[in-house]
Amino acid sequence: MQLLKDRIIRDGKNLGGGILKVDGFINHQVDPVLMDACGQELARRFSNVNATRVLTAEISGIAPALMTARYLGLPVVYARKSKPVTMPDTVYLTVAPSHTRGRSVELIVSPEYLGRGERVLIIDDFLATGATILGLVRLAQAAGATLVGIGALVEKIFEGGRDALMPLGVPVESLVCITSMDHGQLVFKE
Repeated sequence: MQLLKDRIIRDGKNLGGGILKVDGFINHQVDPVLMDACGQELARRFSNVNATRVLTAEISGIAPALMTARYLGLPVVYARKSKPVTMPDTVYLTVAPSHTRGRSVELIVSPEYLGRGERVLIIDDFLATGATILGLVRLAQAAGATLVGIGALVEKIFEGGRDALMPLGVPVESLVCITSMDHGQLVFKE
């Protein structure tokens, strides 16, 4: 998606170590016009999977998931990283490593919002190693839901996440794919 690629080129920062800083438009400050366009494109790509829920991880996945769900006419469920007092005692919980936090984080979903028979589309900001998305997959499986697709705004191909997700047998779509971040350069797949 050229709009997103252009924005990454203009405002993204390669911090080294595989970290792409996109805080100014995706995950700290959000550009709603860009997210709307990304959501529309992801919804187009997944229009035929008959999803009933969009699932994502708190917090960076919420904006693209919300906009995708808007165009699909679906609710968004996001995995929380801490359990609020309003959540029931019995929850779906898994742990996934966080590349940007440098530690593992909990992902928690209430069974009130994700259950048996749901058809789940996972949307996140990044597909890197696939660890966070695989955590979301485990939550969907624990709920008895069926995974129907996985979408990401940015895929860092060199981290192998797509290969980790392929055994799931569902469509995996990324709007922008980066093949290398070596020597301070961003190299995009055409």
